[in-house]
Amino acid sequence: MSTSSTSIRPSQSRYEWIGGGDVNAFFGLMIDNISGMILMTSLLVGFGMPRDYVLGRMIPGTAVGVLAGDLIFTALAFRLARRTGRSDVTAMPLGLDTPSTFGSVILIIGPSFQAALGRGLAADAAARHAWFLGLTMLLASGIFKLACAPICGWVRNLVPRAGLLGSLTAIALAIISFLPLLDIAAFPVAGYVSLAIILATLTARWRLPRNVPGALGAVILGCLVYYGMNLAGLGPGLGAEGAQPSSLLRLALPAPLSAWWQWFGQSWPEALSYLPVAIPLALATVVGGIDCTESAAAAGDDYSTGQIIAAEGVATLVGGLFGGVIQSTPYIGHPAYKAMGARAGYTLATALFVGAAGICGYFDWIFFLIPKAVTFPILIFIGLEITAQSFHATSVRHYAAVALACVPALAYLALITLNQVLPEVGKPFADLRPQTQHWIATVTMLSGGFIVTSLLWG
Repeated sequence: MSTSSTSIRPSQSRYEWIGGGDVNAFFGLMIDNISGMILMTSLLVGFGMPRDYVLGRMIPGTAVGVLAGDLIFTALAFRLARRTGRSDVTAMPLGLDTPSTFGSVILIIGPSFQAALGRGLAADAAARHAWFLGLTMLLASGIFKLACAPICGWVRNLVPRAGLLGSLTAIALAIISFLPLLDIAAFPVAGYVSLAIILATLTARWRLPRNVPGALGAVILGCLVYYGMNLAGLGPGLGAEGAQPSSLLRLALPAPLSAWWQWFGQSWPEALSYLPVAIPLALATVVGGIDCTESAAAAGDDYSTGQIIAAEGVATLVGGLFGGVIQSTPYIGHPAYKAMGARAGYTLATALFVGAAGICGYFDWIFFLIPKAVTFPILIFIGLEITAQSFHATSVRHYAAVALACVPALAYLALITLNQVLPEVGKPFADLRPQTQHWIATVTMLSGGFIVTSLLWG
């Protein structure tokens, strides 16, 4: 844990909180968050949840969590600059946690929505049930993070590194790096152009002309290729992600706590049953936040680890209070943003842009106009980066444990394929051969709660 013991003293130089480097850093952090929101919406709609329900109720609160977190991190940067007298302090980046986006949607919100439909609820009523369950898990995660803030060093030492990072690697490699690849491959020309730019700029560190941020360049060029092919009659056309939004802008900031409390009084046993999935995801962001704080200290910005963890806990809680369903977390890119010359302007701009996108509704247009194939390559990079960091932070003798932890996630991928293929075959499970039934039951058992299984196996 890195905590500064520097005494508080008057500033020796004026804090230059915004500069040219903040422009590039803003586009990088903003596109990361927008990609996460597109991913969340796509996954939920893929489960059959009404698109307007997701955009009007779940997205605003989720965006508010990012707004709150990046504003707090901006304030912490000013505080550190004032305390140390330095003018080059870089704010910690914060955004939606990608592993939690997959974990929360495919293991909590999506299954609860489909189970509610199976009980005879209408689509909107089932979506409301799943929404309340998701925000319950978010509130629980925020409380857990706040409880960990004073003892984050002890938490880091207590949790076996290979176990925690193994479960993260399982999500990163088998889920984050694979499932978005299907959407990229569905429109390969635009998708692979965007992916090539992402990998060349963010992994190989190539520079684009005029120092254009890699993520921004990938989205712009990918969209040009995508819509250029459409003009040539080779693409699906405008709005491949669904119907055009009904209005230019809409104001939406749900305040669901009163209705949620009534729901919780009836459904708390079901909510408790999902905590073994939600808490490991929250724990992973706590340990990840500690690592991010240490990397920032190594780059020259010595933030208080407890304050960083508490800030992400507050951001997660605020998101849940306004109906969000995905937790926020510090991102690993602080040293890279500092090398760009970024200060605190980029987190302030990201907070305002992402928050307004959810509240004012222009995220609806982003989701409609920007195809997944050109934004999802950033998720491939995130998955690969998490995987690489997991092995880098684990001792060599524990590599096998990290690899073993990925196996349950592979079973989940197989189950996804089965669930998509079997209904098309038209055969009920009871009519399948006994050997096939046994194999499907085994895969289902191995994939069930794979995050917890990966944690234990690692």
